[in-house]
Amino acid sequence: MERKYRRVFAIVVDSFGIGAMPDSEKFGDVGVDTCGHIAEAVESFHIPNMQKLGLANLRPIKHVPAADRTMGYHARLRETSNGKDTMTGHWEMMGINTQKPFITFTDTGFPKELIEELEKRCGREVIGNKSASGTEILDELGEQEINEGKMIVYTSADSVLQICGNEETMGLENLYKYCEIARELTLRDDWRVGRVIARPYVGRKKGEFVRTSNRHDYALKPTGPTALNALKDAGYDVISVGKIADIFVEEGITEGNRSKSSVHGMEQTIEIAGRDFEGLCFVNLVDFDALWGHRRNPEGYARELEAFDAKLGELIALLKEDDLLIVTADHGNDPTYKGTDHTREKVPFLAYSPSMKGTGELPEQETFAVIGATIADNFGVAMPEGTIGTSLLHFLE
Repeated sequence: MERKYRRVFAIVVDSFGIGAMPDSEKFGDVGVDTCGHIAEAVESFHIPNMQKLGLANLRPIKHVPAADRTMGYHARLRETSNGKDTMTGHWEMMGINTQKPFITFTDTGFPKELIEELEKRCGREVIGNKSASGTEILDELGEQEINEGKMIVYTSADSVLQICGNEETMGLENLYKYCEIARELTLRDDWRVGRVIARPYVGRKKGEFVRTSNRHDYALKPTGPTALNALKDAGYDVISVGKIADIFVEEGITEGNRSKSSVHGMEQTIEIAGRDFEGLCFVNLVDFDALWGHRRNPEGYARELEAFDAKLGELIALLKEDDLLIVTADHGNDPTYKGTDHTREKVPFLAYSPSMKGTGELPEQETFAVIGATIADNFGVAMPEGTIGTSLLHFLE
């Protein structure tokens, strides 16, 4: 089959859910709505490019009228996997149905046996071992870590084990080594967390600590091959921006680009759009989730969305006739909801190409996996055995 689009840009606005899933109550989420509640919580909200792509045609959004005629096609996607985390969402986009959820240690911290083995292997005493905000735990324990040569370990509402390390006193290489040890230990089924995350910082005393962009995620390897593997094996470019390469443990990736922020991630994507390549540019913009969703800050989230929307306009202006843009999300994280956890929500599917003749809303889809299936179909590549998802390519006329 001759491919329809030469380049596909798939952008994940991390945590930008558009309303509760039918089963959200089973996940402790009642009436959650990341997009809607952000708009209701702020005095102004200006996202003209997502508006043109049909976001407000999928559901009412305060301050954002529905477009009379959208650019391209739009749909709501449900999550079929048993989860509401980054890895589950991204893996499903590329064809994996995860039914065994990753383990969280939010209420109890990590088991004594795990901490003792980590201390023994790293040669440092662990402090913290609780669920906490990354900035708050630095203020609480950063000076002790530096002065006493200890190691801050903490978790969150996600399935993560995070290790803080001062770049000047612990050193980045040591921090990464400790995280590799933690990743090895947490491969055990009883301790199976989705990601181990290195959280480097600088500064010497409380109030001056700043996390750096040298974060590194050590994720579990996907449970099987994905659309990314199929594309790479067929000789296409699979260019990642942000933490995509970490989420897929480099599987199916031909080029990785780390981002310092979501705005930087869009700047990288715009630069890549100026290149000649054939295949997929897969982008994750994490600040929406990490800086605003988990910290329950709807104002910050809204302003970040406006900054993204401006960059999105720059990218749209660069698209060629045979380019396809997809904007979506991996889960929700309603910044007005209780706690600090992700929220189980539907996500948007906004698709546009300058060559499209039609526009409009597509039927609600049962799985995020329509994204990977559509991309694979475009390039005439068969999805790996055991994956899920049905292509929407025939709709995108």
